[in-house]
Amino acid sequence: MRGGNLWKALRLPQRRCYHRHLARRAGLGKIPHRVGIEHRPAEVEDRLYIGHWEGDPILKGHKASGLVTLVERRSGYLLAARLPHITARGTAKAMTRLLKPRRGAVKSITLDNGSEFADHRQVAQAVSADTYFCDPYRSSQRGTNENTDGLIRQYFPKGTDFRRVSDAELRRVVEKLNNRPRKRLGYRTPAQVFLGECSGALKTAGAAFIG
Repeated sequence: MRGGNLWKALRLPQRRCYHRHLARRAGLGKIPHRVGIEHRPAEVEDRLYIGHWEGDPILKGHKASGLVTLVERRSGYLLAARLPHITARGTAKAMTRLLKPRRGAVKSITLDNGSEFADHRQVAQAVSADTYFCDPYRSSQRGTNENTDGLIRQYFPKGTDFRRVSDAELRRVVEKLNNRPRKRLGYRTPAQVFLGECSGALKTAGAAFIG
């Protein structure tokens, strides 16, 4: 393998330099007030409680158009909105539309390091949640979201121009996935788990919402 793994044996200062190099390559300086996943409460990892979300964009080409997806970690419950143009402001507005009706069930959001999440603090303030960012090139730290994105790609393969996808089409896909039984949930659906564990007010929000 080019470069090998010898860096893993380096003393701590050099290893820190390596991680700073990865951070620069990932463009993390584009995200103001970024808080790394290492500061996220350990309870989030256990998936015992509703309210911890993962967020990711699904993009066409070099950010020509896309979706923003949000998946609740315990239930696998999906929210999604189209992004006809990829901007930090537009992404934040879409996330707020999706999460605000459910803000009582939003405690944290773990995000990808893309610059489209640069306005994450607007979302956090709107729903009273904390935002965290994965380590560079560690998509496995948002495994629930990554797996769900793979399911979405079965309906919208790579190359799909999301400017040509209607909100109704996206809503149908979200509803299908939220009502698909999952083995890890004891063959319950994400909608059953999410809505069943939320307050009565949240139950009236429905199985899917497209802002």
